[in-house]
Amino acid sequence: MDYSFESDKLKLLVESYGGVISSKALEEAGFNRMNIYNLKLEGILNKESHGYYTLAENQPDEYTIIQKRSDKLIYSHATALFLHGLSDKVPLLLDITVPQGDNISRIKKDYPNTRFHYCKKELWDIGIEKVKTPLGYDVSVYDKERCICDIIKDKEYIDVQIFSMALREYFTDKVCNTNKIIKYSKIFNVEGKVRNYMEVLL
Repeated sequence: MDYSFESDKLKLLVESYGGVISSKALEEAGFNRMNIYNLKLEGILNKESHGYYTLAENQPDEYTIIQKRSDKLIYSHATALFLHGLSDKVPLLLDITVPQGDNISRIKKDYPNTRFHYCKKELWDIGIEKVKTPLGYDVSVYDKERCICDIIKDKEYIDVQIFSMALREYFTDKVCNTNKIIKYSKIFNVEGKVRNYMEVLL
């Protein structure tokens, strides 16, 4: 393989997959297993986890790498607040919500800096949207309203400073969507608490 000729093609291909590409996607694009092996030996590709690769010249995006392991991994709680700009504290533990019953034991083992939350399957997909990571890649997170409801519901597990800043930034800023937050608060059984915070902060 002419690596210099393939370099631009490979870069565009990997970037099109958010900086993390599977071996299956590489093979579908014409890179066979021997090509992939040689690209690793040449230091062009890095193996990040089983079956997934990044460009060696790029700084790995941990948010993207972890989320590529399953489409059921949604960033939530303090991690989502940080990605939304409602917290200025860079998360040391990445909060991820998955549906109840999902087996994520391998992911927890591979990434000990993760903290998993479980929710009912019928509530799991409420409020999912895309945001940019600090390195500019798209990842799935819960929207601001879902995050606010989640941290109010799980207040005892949330850092006090993160909790206070998130509520202050959301309820005192123009970002507050009153109808949406009330709708969500009813779904997640925190309506009374949400209304109390609204009365004080809005």
